[in-house]
Amino acid sequence: MKKITLLVVFAIFAYSIPSVAQIQQGNVLVGSTFSNLSWQLNTPHTFSFNITPEAAWFVQDNVAIGGYLNFGVQTASNSVTVINYGVGGLGRYYTGSDVSILKHGRLFAQANAGIGGVDISDGGGNTNGFDFGFGPGFSYFVTPSVGLETLLEYNGVLGFGSQVYQNKLTLNFGLQIYLPGKSTAQKIQGDMK
Repeated sequence: MKKITLLVVFAIFAYSIPSVAQIQQGNVLVGSTFSNLSWQLNTPHTFSFNITPEAAWFVQDNVAIGGYLNFGVQTASNSVTVINYGVGGLGRYYTGSDVSILKHGRLFAQANAGIGGVDISDGGGNTNGFDFGFGPGFSYFVTPSVGLETLLEYNGVLGFGSQVYQNKLTLNFGLQIYLPGKSTAQKIQGDMK
């Protein structure tokens, strides 16, 4: 009972601390999004996941530019295996102020472009070439420098292979860490003196 009471007090204290998102010029965003996570234990045994590590630098307030890697697999016993991959650049734009419904949240739009592909085993459609995606997202800042995110994203691959174009709509969940850049760290040190 003592642990539960301590946990509740800590949660109330943490929520009452004002959260200021670290989306100012010079700061760095590092994290990953996850989608399509499943492991079916019944027959047919299936497994799928997709992970996309990201890093971006805020070139101005609310605008980040960076890069991403993408890898995903979907497989089932006695069935085809689908592997998708990609690497490229990304851009994000955050709304200008905190969302009033959730005091510590920000809406954002993300777009990415690069090189990628989708390969389906056993004679399925394969596409390799231009990889792109775009969509809206929401980041909830648990602390001033940690955000839990969701992103609804349209993804496409246009290029060469047995299929010229493949696309999908994904709902991604992720964790991002917002680190102060060198200029922000120097400003904080100057303010502390």
